[in-house]
Amino acid sequence: MNKAKFEDIIRDKGVLIYTSVGDSMYPLIQKGDLLVIRAVDAPLKKYDIPLYKRDSGQYVLHRIIKVRKNDYLICGDNRRLTESGITDRHIIGLLTEIIRNGESISVYDKRYTLYRHTLFIRRQLKRFI
Repeated sequence: MNKAKFEDIIRDKGVLIYTSVGDSMYPLIQKGDLLVIRAVDAPLKKYDIPLYKRDSGQYVLHRIIKVRKNDYLICGDNRRLTESGITDRHIIGLLTEIIRNGESISVYDKRYTLYRHTLFIRRQLKRFI
């Protein structure tokens, strides 16, 4: 059976829902969470969490740390190293919602906004751990 690519599902249906398997975005995203990814309908900005496809074919969901002229600087919340060279051609969709134990958490929710505002402090602390 031919497995549908994430980008094909988003193009055809406008939304992709899949189960998280990694830990690179922990604690925001935990293994087993359902992730709702929608087509990008506006320019990406700092702190957005795009689903992108590396040139190697690997799908990744990480946070934009900085929007630069020609690319994005991206990093997982649970990672130290950043990734550069990700451009709009790599972007497949944008995380809009996390579903955990039947509860929906929108990236526009106040709890998420508070989490996002503490990222800088957590990233600085992680350098020493």
